[in-house]
Amino acid sequence: MQTFTGASVYLPDGITDTTVTIEYGTIVDIGGPVQGDVIDARGLILAPALIDVHGDAFERQLMPRPGVFFPIEAAVLDTDRQLATNGIATAYHAITLGWEPGLREVTLGRDLMQTMRDLAPRLLVENRVQLRWETFAFEALETIEWALDGPLLPSVAFNDHTSMTMRAYDVPIQYRAFEFSPDFTVAELDDDRMRKRTSSKAHRSGISEDDYIALLGEVWNRRNDVPGTIEKVAEMARAKGAPMLSHDDTRAETRAWFRDRGAHIAEFPMVMEAAEAARANGDTIIFGAPNAARGGSHIGSLGAGDMVEAGLCDALASDYFYPAMLVAVARLDAERRADRLKLWSLVSSGPARAMNLTNRGEIAVGKRADLVLVDWPDGHPPAICGTWVAGRPAYRGIPAG
Repeated sequence: MQTFTGASVYLPDGITDTTVTIEYGTIVDIGGPVQGDVIDARGLILAPALIDVHGDAFERQLMPRPGVFFPIEAAVLDTDRQLATNGIATAYHAITLGWEPGLREVTLGRDLMQTMRDLAPRLLVENRVQLRWETFAFEALETIEWALDGPLLPSVAFNDHTSMTMRAYDVPIQYRAFEFSPDFTVAELDDDRMRKRTSSKAHRSGISEDDYIALLGEVWNRRNDVPGTIEKVAEMARAKGAPMLSHDDTRAETRAWFRDRGAHIAEFPMVMEAAEAARANGDTIIFGAPNAARGGSHIGSLGAGDMVEAGLCDALASDYFYPAMLVAVARLDAERRADRLKLWSLVSSGPARAMNLTNRGEIAVGKRADLVLVDWPDGHPPAICGTWVAGRPAYRGIPAG
């Protein structure tokens, strides 16, 4: 048994100086007497630990330089330690299951998931998986079925970067039509602009630009079979109760189509039409924390800060940079986009609800003791001083001062 004393505690209904006692991985008392070992948290904030519903920064550990792969075990261990020091107690790694060779191919994704399972006893935080499925990657179905039977239920995200790449050249990525609509206009593969559009993808895949475009053309021929394949994956996910997300929606029609298949989460909607359609139908809305931390989208989509202020954001995900979650909360707080408890919920209880993790995300009696101690001086960025996962200290940092 341990009791945190002296902290400013973020409770669901307010911020107050009180005690929090944990035992056997669970919060057992709030505001009661000191019991067991004392954790002196004077001058610090005690808050629910962060939950990251979409993070792919691990790719930098797998491939620290283009075309240079690092051993998977070492990459997973280092990523896990980064999560702990950033206050993230539960992480959904957005592992791409795609048709491209290299970093985002299905076989590497499966190897990464298996390594995470094998290393679980050595990991500090709860490492889960978002099956970031490219909907043209039919070769991923067996791996998706395998992953859904794993020890920790993954989420399933429907991504269609293939259609994004194939959209007509005069259509900005944010304003493309619903991918299965007759209004969706298609680019020509033999146009020099396709080489420019795909050069970075070819580089990531480790193949020539010509070979990438040829492969893209072969995969594009699967287009008529994509809706039926999505139906199969959605059915598998529904059978397991896995949360489902649609990625980068640009139309209310897109959101409705995926909602009808059980995907009740809009991940990074790109235009107001999609975000408002999600909210009007009770869907969960997720934006990227780097968007909020930087003050806007780097590709010209909706600004996460604006969406928070408008009540159109339920959770912030680390996306491509784990520290962004804490930085985003700090910036939005400085900009007075919402009160501090609401902002903290975007990285704790909001993600917990999105992923149906009912046992965490709040400091309340009976909840899992996933907690962080935060040093947040006025006018300065916050920093994590400690992370507890189910009552176990996953990280503890003692400042030099």
